[in-house]
Amino acid sequence: MIYAKYINTNGKKVFRIDPRIILFSSLFMGILASVPKILRIHITLGELMIDFSISFLFSLFVWYFNIYSLPKFSIQNISTRFFNKKLVISLSIGIVVMAAIVLIHHIIFPKYGFNTMVLMYEFRGILINLTIYMFLYLLYQTYNSQQIKFELEQIRTDNLHAQYELLKQQINPHFLFNSLNTLKSMIDIKDDNSGDFVVRLADFYRFTLDNRKLDLIPLKKELAILDAYMFLLTSRFEDGIEFKIDIKEEILNSYIPPFTLQLLCENCIKHNIVSMAHPLLIKLYSDEGYIIIENNFQPKNIPQDSAGIGIENIRERYKHFAEKELTILQNDINFTVKLPIVDESFSNRR
Repeated sequence: MIYAKYINTNGKKVFRIDPRIILFSSLFMGILASVPKILRIHITLGELMIDFSISFLFSLFVWYFNIYSLPKFSIQNISTRFFNKKLVISLSIGIVVMAAIVLIHHIIFPKYGFNTMVLMYEFRGILINLTIYMFLYLLYQTYNSQQIKFELEQIRTDNLHAQYELLKQQINPHFLFNSLNTLKSMIDIKDDNSGDFVVRLADFYRFTLDNRKLDLIPLKKELAILDAYMFLLTSRFEDGIEFKIDIKEEILNSYIPPFTLQLLCENCIKHNIVSMAHPLLIKLYSDEGYIIIENNFQPKNIPQDSAGIGIENIRERYKHFAEKELTILQNDINFTVKLPIVDESFSNRR
Protein backbone atom coordinates (compact mmCIF):
# COMPACT_ATOMS: atom_id res chain seq x y z
CA MET A 1 0.00 0.00 0.00
CA ILE A 2 1.53 3.34 -1.08
CA TYR A 3 -0.08 5.37 1.67
CA ALA A 4 -2.03 4.66 4.81
CA LYS A 5 -4.01 6.50 7.42
CA TYR A 6 -3.20 6.37 11.10
CA ILE A 7 -5.25 7.55 14.06
CA ASN A 8 -3.33 9.83 16.40
CA THR A 9 -3.98 10.42 20.09
CA ASN A 10 -6.64 13.02 19.25
CA GLY A 11 -8.57 10.55 17.13
CA LYS A 12 -7.70 12.40 13.89
CA LYS A 13 -6.82 10.74 10.60
CA VAL A 14 -3.25 11.48 9.55
CA PHE A 15 -1.73 10.95 6.10
CA ARG A 16 1.36 8.73 6.01
CA ILE A 17 3.51 7.19 3.26
CA ASP A 18 4.64 3.58 3.54
CA PRO A 19 8.29 3.76 4.79
CA ARG A 20 9.32 1.17 2.19
CA ILE A 21 8.21 3.53 -0.57
CA ILE A 22 10.29 6.31 0.95
CA LEU A 23 13.37 4.07 1.25
CA PHE A 24 13.21 2.51 -2.22
CA SER A 25 12.37 5.77 -3.98
CA SER A 26 15.29 7.49 -2.22
CA LEU A 27 17.60 4.67 -3.31
CA PHE A 28 16.29 5.05 -6.85
CA MET A 29 16.85 8.82 -6.75
CA GLY A 30 20.39 8.27 -5.52
CA ILE A 31 21.15 5.81 -8.31
CA LEU A 32 19.43 7.91 -10.99
CA ALA A 33 21.32 11.06 -9.95
CA SER A 34 24.60 9.14 -10.14
CA VAL A 35 24.02 7.80 -13.68
CA PRO A 36 26.07 10.60 -15.34
CA LYS A 37 29.06 9.69 -13.18
CA ILE A 38 28.53 5.96 -13.73
CA LEU A 39 28.90 6.62 -17.47
CA ARG A 40 32.29 8.17 -16.83
CA ILE A 41 35.01 5.57 -17.31
CA HIS A 42 37.54 6.84 -14.79
CA ILE A 43 35.27 7.34 -11.74
CA THR A 44 36.25 5.39 -8.64
CA LEU A 45 33.85 3.34 -6.53
CA GLY A 46 34.46 5.69 -3.59
CA GLU A 47 33.45 8.75 -5.62
CA LEU A 48 30.37 6.94 -6.87
CA MET A 49 29.27 5.94 -3.35
CA ILE A 50 29.80 9.47 -2.03
CA ASP A 51 27.83 10.96 -4.92
CA PHE A 52 25.06 8.40 -4.36
CA SER A 53 24.94 9.05 -0.60
CA ILE A 54 24.43 12.81 -1.10
CA SER A 55 21.38 12.31 -3.34
CA PHE A 56 20.05 9.47 -1.17
CA LEU A 57 20.26 11.45 2.09
CA PHE A 58 18.76 14.52 0.48
CA SER A 59 15.86 12.47 -0.93
CA LEU A 60 15.13 11.07 2.53
CA PHE A 61 15.08 14.58 3.97
CA VAL A 62 12.72 15.87 1.27
CA TRP A 63 10.30 12.99 1.81
CA TYR A 64 10.03 13.38 5.57
CA PHE A 65 10.01 17.17 5.56
CA ASN A 66 7.13 17.30 3.10
CA ILE A 67 5.15 14.52 4.78
CA TYR A 68 5.32 15.94 8.29
CA SER A 69 4.50 19.45 7.13
CA LEU A 70 1.27 18.26 5.51
CA PRO A 71 -1.90 19.10 7.45
CA LYS A 72 -4.01 16.47 9.12
CA PHE A 73 -6.76 15.21 6.88
CA SER A 74 -9.93 17.29 6.89
CA ILE A 75 -13.06 17.00 4.78
CA GLN A 76 -12.54 20.68 3.97
CA ASN A 77 -10.40 21.10 0.85
CA ILE A 78 -6.81 22.29 1.26
CA SER A 79 -6.29 25.37 -0.92
CA THR A 80 -3.86 25.49 -3.84
CA ARG A 81 -2.27 28.52 -2.17
CA PHE A 82 -1.24 26.29 0.74
CA PHE A 83 0.63 23.89 -1.57
CA ASN A 84 2.27 26.72 -3.53
CA LYS A 85 3.54 28.27 -0.31
CA LYS A 86 4.73 24.89 0.93
CA LEU A 87 6.64 24.27 -2.31
CA VAL A 88 8.52 27.56 -1.95
CA ILE A 89 9.39 26.72 1.66
CA SER A 90 10.45 23.19 0.70
CA LEU A 91 12.72 24.42 -2.10
CA SER A 92 14.27 27.13 0.10
CA ILE A 93 15.00 24.77 2.97
CA GLY A 94 16.15 22.13 0.47
CA ILE A 95 18.84 24.46 -0.88
CA VAL A 96 20.18 25.02 2.63
CA VAL A 97 20.05 21.31 3.52
CA MET A 98 21.78 20.25 0.29
CA ALA A 99 24.56 22.77 0.98
CA ALA A 100 24.89 21.36 4.51
CA ILE A 101 25.07 17.75 3.23
CA VAL A 102 27.72 18.69 0.67
CA LEU A 103 29.68 20.60 3.33
CA ILE A 104 29.61 17.62 5.71
CA HIS A 105 30.85 15.32 2.93
CA HIS A 106 33.56 17.84 2.08
CA ILE A 107 34.73 17.87 5.72
CA ILE A 108 34.73 14.05 5.89
CA PHE A 109 36.18 13.50 2.40
CA PRO A 110 38.23 16.66 1.63
CA LYS A 111 40.19 15.17 -1.26
CA TYR A 112 37.15 14.88 -3.55
CA GLY A 113 36.86 18.63 -4.20
CA PHE A 114 33.18 19.21 -3.41
CA ASN A 115 33.68 22.97 -3.36
CA THR A 116 33.71 23.04 -7.18
CA MET A 117 30.49 21.04 -7.50
CA VAL A 118 28.13 22.86 -5.10
CA LEU A 119 26.01 24.41 -7.86
CA MET A 120 25.64 21.04 -9.61
CA TYR A 121 24.43 19.42 -6.37
CA GLU A 122 22.06 22.33 -5.69
CA PHE A 123 20.53 21.97 -9.15
CA ARG A 124 20.21 18.23 -8.61
CA GLY A 125 18.59 18.86 -5.23
CA ILE A 126 15.97 21.17 -6.77
CA LEU A 127 15.08 18.50 -9.35
CA ILE A 128 14.79 15.83 -6.63
CA ASN A 129 12.71 18.17 -4.48
CA LEU A 130 10.30 18.97 -7.33
CA THR A 131 9.94 15.31 -8.32
CA ILE A 132 9.17 14.09 -4.81
CA TYR A 133 6.95 17.07 -4.08
CA MET A 134 4.77 16.53 -7.17
CA PHE A 135 4.50 12.80 -6.47
CA LEU A 136 3.53 13.46 -2.86
CA TYR A 137 1.05 16.16 -3.90
CA LEU A 138 -0.72 13.73 -6.25
CA LEU A 139 -0.80 11.03 -3.57
CA TYR A 140 -2.19 13.44 -1.00
CA GLN A 141 -4.93 14.66 -3.34
CA THR A 142 -5.87 11.06 -4.18
CA TYR A 143 -5.95 10.16 -0.50
CA ASN A 144 -8.07 13.19 0.36
CA SER A 145 -10.51 12.35 -2.44
CA GLN A 146 -10.87 8.82 -1.09
CA GLN A 147 -11.42 10.07 2.45
CA ILE A 148 -14.03 12.59 1.31
CA LYS A 149 -15.78 9.86 -0.67
CA PHE A 150 -15.70 7.61 2.40
CA GLU A 151 -17.13 10.33 4.65
CA LEU A 152 -19.88 11.13 2.17
CA GLU A 153 -20.81 7.45 2.07
CA GLN A 154 -20.83 7.46 5.87
CA ILE A 155 -23.13 10.48 5.81
CA ARG A 156 -25.51 8.66 3.48
CA THR A 157 -25.44 5.60 5.72
CA ASP A 158 -26.20 7.68 8.81
CA ASN A 159 -28.93 9.44 6.88
CA LEU A 160 -30.49 6.11 5.95
CA HIS A 161 -30.50 5.07 9.61
CA ALA A 162 -32.18 8.32 10.58
CA GLN A 163 -34.69 8.00 7.74
CA TYR A 164 -35.42 4.45 8.83
CA GLU A 165 -36.12 5.62 12.37
CA LEU A 166 -38.31 8.39 11.01
CA LEU A 167 -40.14 6.02 8.70
CA LYS A 168 -40.78 3.58 11.54
CA GLN A 169 -42.32 6.36 13.61
CA GLN A 170 -44.42 7.81 10.81
CA ILE A 171 -45.68 4.57 9.29
CA ASN A 172 -45.94 2.99 12.70
CA PRO A 173 -49.57 1.85 13.08
CA HIS A 174 -49.73 3.64 16.43
CA PHE A 175 -48.76 6.98 14.89
CA LEU A 176 -51.25 6.62 12.06
CA PHE A 177 -53.94 5.21 14.34
CA ASN A 178 -53.51 8.05 16.83
CA SER A 179 -53.67 10.66 14.06
CA LEU A 180 -56.80 9.15 12.52
CA ASN A 181 -58.39 8.61 15.91
CA THR A 182 -57.74 12.26 16.78
CA LEU A 183 -59.28 13.30 13.47
CA LYS A 184 -62.36 11.13 14.09
CA SER A 185 -62.84 12.66 17.54
CA MET A 186 -62.57 16.16 16.08
CA ILE A 187 -65.14 15.33 13.41
CA ASP A 188 -67.51 13.76 15.97
CA ILE A 189 -67.58 16.93 18.04
CA LYS A 190 -67.63 19.06 14.90
CA ASP A 191 -64.35 20.73 15.80
CA ASP A 192 -63.68 23.65 13.46
CA ASN A 193 -60.00 22.65 13.34
CA SER A 194 -60.64 19.22 11.80
CA GLY A 195 -60.10 20.58 8.29
CA ASP A 196 -56.80 22.17 9.37
CA PHE A 197 -55.79 18.86 10.92
CA VAL A 198 -56.21 17.06 7.58
CA VAL A 199 -54.24 19.79 5.80
CA ARG A 200 -51.40 19.69 8.35
CA LEU A 201 -51.27 15.89 8.25
CA ALA A 202 -50.99 16.02 4.45
CA ASP A 203 -48.36 18.77 4.69
CA PHE A 204 -46.34 16.74 7.14
CA TYR A 205 -46.19 13.68 4.88
CA ARG A 206 -45.53 15.84 1.82
CA PHE A 207 -42.59 17.47 3.61
CA THR A 208 -41.33 14.00 4.47
CA LEU A 209 -41.43 12.83 0.85
CA ASP A 210 -39.91 16.04 -0.53
CA ASN A 211 -36.93 16.18 1.85
CA ARG A 212 -36.15 12.59 2.76
CA LYS A 213 -33.15 12.33 0.38
CA LEU A 214 -31.42 15.55 1.43
CA ASP A 215 -28.45 15.63 3.80
CA LEU A 216 -29.21 19.19 4.96
CA ILE A 217 -32.14 21.57 4.68
CA PRO A 218 -32.53 25.22 5.76
CA LEU A 219 -33.58 25.63 9.37
CA LYS A 220 -36.64 27.65 8.35
CA LYS A 221 -37.87 24.69 6.28
CA GLU A 222 -37.25 22.32 9.18
CA LEU A 223 -39.31 24.63 11.40
CA ALA A 224 -42.13 24.51 8.84
CA ILE A 225 -42.09 20.71 9.06
CA LEU A 226 -42.04 20.94 12.84
CA ASP A 227 -44.96 23.39 12.82
CA ALA A 228 -47.16 20.87 11.02
CA TYR A 229 -46.03 18.14 13.40
CA MET A 230 -46.68 20.27 16.50
CA PHE A 231 -50.20 21.01 15.28
CA LEU A 232 -50.90 17.27 15.04
CA LEU A 233 -49.54 16.70 18.55
CA THR A 234 -51.43 19.63 20.05
CA SER A 235 -54.66 18.40 18.46
CA ARG A 236 -54.05 14.97 19.94
CA PHE A 237 -52.85 15.86 23.46
CA GLU A 238 -54.59 19.25 23.80
CA ASP A 239 -53.46 20.87 27.07
CA GLY A 240 -51.25 17.87 27.85
CA ILE A 241 -48.47 19.30 25.70
CA GLU A 242 -47.11 22.80 25.12
CA PHE A 243 -44.48 24.14 22.73
CA LYS A 244 -42.45 27.32 23.13
CA ILE A 245 -40.22 28.40 20.23
CA ASP A 246 -37.72 31.26 20.32
CA ILE A 247 -35.31 30.97 17.38
CA LYS A 248 -33.28 34.04 16.44
CA GLU A 249 -34.04 35.29 12.95
CA GLU A 250 -30.36 35.51 11.96
CA ILE A 251 -29.92 31.73 12.10
CA LEU A 252 -33.00 30.81 10.05
CA ASN A 253 -30.78 30.45 6.97
CA SER A 254 -28.44 28.02 8.70
CA TYR A 255 -28.79 24.31 7.97
CA ILE A 256 -29.89 21.20 9.81
CA PRO A 257 -30.22 17.49 8.93
CA PRO A 258 -33.88 16.99 7.91
CA PHE A 259 -36.39 15.85 10.55
CA THR A 260 -33.91 16.35 13.40
CA LEU A 261 -36.29 18.52 15.44
CA GLN A 262 -39.26 16.26 14.72
CA LEU A 263 -37.30 13.21 15.86
CA LEU A 264 -36.27 14.96 19.08
CA CYS A 265 -39.88 16.00 19.79
CA GLU A 266 -40.95 12.42 19.15
CA ASN A 267 -38.25 11.31 21.58
CA CYS A 268 -39.62 13.69 24.25
CA ILE A 269 -43.12 12.25 23.91
CA LYS A 270 -41.90 8.68 23.72
CA HIS A 271 -40.01 8.78 27.01
CA ASN A 272 -42.05 11.21 29.12
CA ILE A 273 -45.53 11.35 30.63
CA VAL A 274 -47.91 13.49 28.56
CA SER A 275 -51.20 14.24 30.30
CA MET A 276 -53.48 17.03 31.47
CA ALA A 277 -52.31 16.40 35.03
CA HIS A 278 -48.64 16.41 34.01
CA PRO A 279 -48.27 18.59 30.90
CA LEU A 280 -45.13 18.14 28.84
CA LEU A 281 -43.42 21.44 28.01
CA ILE A 282 -41.06 21.37 25.01
CA LYS A 283 -38.91 24.47 24.48
CA LEU A 284 -36.98 25.19 21.30
CA TYR A 285 -34.57 28.12 21.26
CA SER A 286 -31.16 29.26 20.02
CA ASP A 287 -28.21 30.32 22.15
CA GLU A 288 -24.44 30.74 21.64
CA GLY A 289 -24.11 28.77 18.41
CA TYR A 290 -26.58 26.04 19.35
CA ILE A 291 -30.20 25.14 18.66
CA ILE A 292 -31.53 23.83 21.97
CA ILE A 293 -34.51 21.57 22.53
CA GLU A 294 -35.51 21.11 26.16
CA ASN A 295 -38.34 19.38 27.98
CA ASN A 296 -39.38 19.00 31.61
CA PHE A 297 -38.15 15.60 32.76
CA GLN A 298 -41.04 13.32 33.79
CA PRO A 299 -40.05 9.84 32.62
CA LYS A 300 -42.57 7.07 32.10
CA ASN A 301 -42.54 4.25 34.63
CA ILE A 302 -42.28 1.68 31.86
CA PRO A 303 -39.11 2.29 29.80
CA GLN A 304 -39.56 2.36 26.03
CA ASP A 305 -37.66 0.13 23.62
CA SER A 306 -34.78 1.52 21.55
CA ALA A 307 -34.12 4.35 23.97
CA GLY A 308 -31.47 6.68 22.65
CA ILE A 309 -31.24 5.17 19.15
CA GLY A 310 -32.80 8.22 17.51
CA ILE A 311 -30.46 10.62 19.33
CA GLU A 312 -27.43 8.50 18.45
CA ASN A 313 -28.41 8.65 14.77
CA ILE A 314 -28.65 12.43 15.02
CA ARG A 315 -25.27 12.57 16.80
CA GLU A 316 -23.61 10.57 14.02
CA ARG A 317 -25.09 12.79 11.32
CA TYR A 318 -23.84 15.94 13.08
CA LYS A 319 -20.26 14.63 13.20
CA HIS A 320 -20.03 15.21 9.45
CA PHE A 321 -21.51 18.69 9.37
CA ALA A 322 -20.29 20.61 12.41
CA GLU A 323 -17.04 21.12 14.30
CA LYS A 324 -18.89 21.01 17.62
CA GLU A 325 -20.62 17.89 18.87
CA LEU A 326 -24.21 17.35 19.87
CA THR A 327 -24.54 17.78 23.64
CA ILE A 328 -27.01 16.08 25.98
CA LEU A 329 -27.71 17.42 29.47
CA GLN A 330 -30.00 15.81 32.01
CA ASN A 331 -30.98 16.49 35.60
CA ASP A 332 -34.01 15.84 37.77
CA ILE A 333 -35.86 18.79 36.23
CA ASN A 334 -34.99 19.00 32.53
CA PHE A 335 -33.69 16.94 29.61
CA THR A 336 -31.78 19.08 27.10
CA VAL A 337 -30.26 18.42 23.67
CA LYS A 338 -27.96 21.08 22.15
CA LEU A 339 -27.53 20.95 18.37
CA PRO A 340 -24.58 22.85 16.83
CA ILE A 341 -25.63 25.38 14.22
CA VAL A 342 -24.47 24.28 10.74
CA ASP A 343 -23.49 27.32 8.69
CA GLU A 344 -24.05 27.89 4.99
CA SER A 345 -20.58 26.66 3.96
CA PHE A 346 -21.90 23.09 4.23
CA SER A 347 -24.94 23.68 2.03
CA ASN A 348 -23.16 22.36 -1.08
CA ARG A 349 -23.23 18.86 0.45
CA ARG A 350 -26.98 18.59 0.26
